[in-house]
Amino acid sequence: MEFLKDSLIALSIAPFIPFCIVFFITDKITGQRKQAVKLAMDITTFFLIAVVAGLFNHLFHSSFGFYLILLLILIAFGLLGGAQNRMKGKVDFKRVIKAVWRISFLLTSMSYIVLIVIGIITYIFK
Repeated sequence: MEFLKDSLIALSIAPFIPFCIVFFITDKITGQRKQAVKLAMDITTFFLIAVVAGLFNHLFHSSFGFYLILLLILIAFGLLGGAQNRMKGKVDFKRVIKAVWRISFLLTSMSYIVLIVIGIITYIFK
């Protein structure tokens, strides 16, 4: 059980590793790069959320990082669901969830890079 915990922590610290692993395995099995990228993005989002929340908590001496990300995801779900409801008259939850999850990947990836740079800069100037 300790090995599993340490493995998850290591993969969370460097979220590009699970992306590469999932991408290459899926690409070899299916031969479809587009499907491999989508699956890798979906799985890596879990790790990105964990590491961005941890970085936020560490840099800003807070314990609100995970809840902030969760709040933003729920707001995005509400906004996209409301927009879809206005446009089509009904909400396709599967499409909204996929869209929010992929947007979360993009935003947490950018947040990861920004927070890593901020962390390095603050470490250098301490």
